[in-house]
Amino acid sequence: MTLGGLDVTIRPARRGDGGALGRVYVETWRTAYAGMVPDTVLLDMNEGIQAARWEGLVERGSDLVKVADDARHGVVGLASGGRARRGSDFAAEVFTLYVLPDAQGAGIGRGLLSGVFRSFRDVGLNSAIIWVLAPNPSRFFYEALGGERVGEREERLWGADLPEIAYGWRDLDAALDGSLGA
Repeated sequence: MTLGGLDVTIRPARRGDGGALGRVYVETWRTAYAGMVPDTVLLDMNEGIQAARWEGLVERGSDLVKVADDARHGVVGLASGGRARRGSDFAAEVFTLYVLPDAQGAGIGRGLLSGVFRSFRDVGLNSAIIWVLAPNPSRFFYEALGGERVGEREERLWGADLPEIAYGWRDLDAALDGSLGA
């Protein structure tokens, strides 16, 4: 599909994607979370460590990992998920959804979320939740795509108490037919 001048394919991550996934993860964290998490967290992030982490996730197949792969620029986004954690009322959870800053606004996030939701649905998981830092403007993205605000919590991470908001989709079929439909 062509999005904002990019020729993007949403596909499952595969062996060898770890380096690109690590780069996207670190770059998006540093731009998205500046001022929200302690600066030392962002400064200490390491693409090599993240690349190994993502490569391991892909090899184990324990989490669903999707990538947005542009024909010219390579991997420009990623999303991951699996069964919901922490006794959620939702069947599945989106753990990560990141798009490089230069590729944002082209529909790639919507494509990744839609791809993850389709994969959840294919294995019988028909509801999903995602947690987002409360000050993160991406929460408006989830609201625009039909996510219902379903929870709040404070998470102690890196020595700081960080407020989070949960958005949920109670029926992935409806979400894919509605706000996430292509």
